[in-house]
Amino acid sequence: MKLDPVSLRLFVAVMEESAIARAAAREHIAPSAASRRLAELEGALRVELFTRSNRGAEPTAAAFALLDMARGVLNDLDGIAAQMSDFRAGVRGQVRVVANISAITQFLPAELQRFMASHPQVQVQLQEQISTAVARSVAENAADVGILNHGSYGDRVALLPYRRDELVLVVPAGHALARRRGGVRLADAIDCDFVGMHPGSAINHVLMRAAAELERPLRLRIQVTGYDALCLMVSAGLGVGVMPGGSAQLYRGALPVRVAPLREAWAQRRLSLCVRSGESLSSVARLLVDHLRGGGAAEREEAAA
Repeated sequence: MKLDPVSLRLFVAVMEESAIARAAAREHIAPSAASRRLAELEGALRVELFTRSNRGAEPTAAAFALLDMARGVLNDLDGIAAQMSDFRAGVRGQVRVVANISAITQFLPAELQRFMASHPQVQVQLQEQISTAVARSVAENAADVGILNHGSYGDRVALLPYRRDELVLVVPAGHALARRRGGVRLADAIDCDFVGMHPGSAINHVLMRAAAELERPLRLRIQVTGYDALCLMVSAGLGVGVMPGGSAQLYRGALPVRVAPLREAWAQRRLSLCVRSGESLSSVARLLVDHLRGGGAAEREEAAA
């Protein structure tokens, strides 16, 4: 059986665009040629991928099963091309990393700097995503390594211990809660307006759940996409916010905000590394995973003790 990568790429485009004509335009091919390639692909696989009717082509169960496999093959082919190109430029490997904003702002800058200083011929591509998207990107082979909040993301990915972080309450300078000694509870701040993170963020989820347990509404006045914007809104007096303590430290000196520890069990969080499997890692991706795990070894030992 010979599978044509061009036909596989066209198949993925049809699945994503939900129309052969749009997929053909995206892949710069005539619709008639696209239909012929799809028919040839079905013939090579000896399975019907689309049910054709006057209303168009509807994917079959086989098409959905093929989609993930085709994406994986195409990503691997793209990776081969990229790494061979990198060899010409003197780079000896590439690692695709997706991580949530907590990992990016607290841990990755220093850790990636050390890794790339030790391995100057390895190229690291980093993209920010929310934790659920991180797991999906790794599972679909759109990324080699992910960093996300520890949780349950299905059996298509494996989680490895990485770091711990702590959520804190950020308030404007002069706010009554800034004078509390020994930290605050969410109940102390529940009557305040909140500056929240964007919809879908893990912090918003945990805050909503905690407010529900208090049987009080969370007064989410503004939602932002980053911790810098959150601190700017808090410093302007538009509310209080919750964010990781390591990230909050970056803004304490630059903005008139104060940080109070949260005396809540849910404020203690775990971050994990996410991979498809140890066996699926390339040699350079394994180098990075081993480096990242080594960077948090002392912290994990302390937590275990």
